[in-house]
Amino acid sequence: MINHEAAVRVARPHLRVVSPDKVDDDSELGQFIPLHYHFQMLADRSRMAPFEAAIAHAVTPGARVLELGAGTGVLSFFAARSGASRVWSVERLPHLAKAARGFLARNGVADRVEVVNADAFEYLPPEPVDVVICEMLHTAMLREKQSQVIAQFKRRYAARFGPKMPRFVPEATVLAVQAVQQAYEFHGYHAEVPMFLPDAAAQGTVGLAPHAIYGSWFYDDAIPLRFAHDAVVVADARGELNALRFATRNLVAVLPREGRSIDWDMHHLVMPLPRALTVAPGDRVRVRFHYDVGDSLLALADSLDVSRV
Repeated sequence: MINHEAAVRVARPHLRVVSPDKVDDDSELGQFIPLHYHFQMLADRSRMAPFEAAIAHAVTPGARVLELGAGTGVLSFFAARSGASRVWSVERLPHLAKAARGFLARNGVADRVEVVNADAFEYLPPEPVDVVICEMLHTAMLREKQSQVIAQFKRRYAARFGPKMPRFVPEATVLAVQAVQQAYEFHGYHAEVPMFLPDAAAQGTVGLAPHAIYGSWFYDDAIPLRFAHDAVVVADARGELNALRFATRNLVAVLPREGRSIDWDMHHLVMPLPRALTVAPGDRVRVRFHYDVGDSLLALADSLDVSRV
């Protein structure tokens, strides 16, 4: 009998086998986003406005700035416009780095922004910097490698320039999960699929219990690379618990003197459960899952376990 996992590793050695019948094909999509996907990010005001405001707050005149995973270079543009004297804008994809150079030149900041075609996991600036911008973020810290990139950068930066770290943008991230009832009807067709939904446009999502925070950290402190959640929640509504909603809030800048932060709430990820539970107010439900930062949705789905206490 052929061993499925062994066969997959021979045929496609870069793929991860989640379980005997599930290959992590999501890993084939990669970590690097080509130019034709950047319109959605550039047009997303919920993303762009917080970064614009946070960079204006964090970057002072004369500051030196590093951006890791620059894409089209728009965040480096914000840094130059805020008065940075020098910006190193690191992008691994050659065609995207070339496009960013053109965009930055047309926006009048090419004299202060150097686009570096390099891997963010490996690059260090030639001199110390005051601010590091890194937006390799995905809901629940899945798919992309924000945490690994910054953790590696901090080790290499300290070894070359000493222990004093630059300011990071974003400064912190908070992750939460909620038991929900989700509608899965599409023109009369029932399909339980993962969904990315903005909070204001939640489509048939009904909260059945309060949110529970399962991860929070500042990027200048220790950064978690794995999450293992095992907690009991108390239902506060009646319904069919058939999904978990994952919420991600990025504190792009923290303003302690003003008692507030500049936040970016990413689209919620609603993950269907392998089986539904009927719950009523007061019912206790155990919610368990685990995943590594950067894992695929398939890996998260494979770990979901919800049961009545």
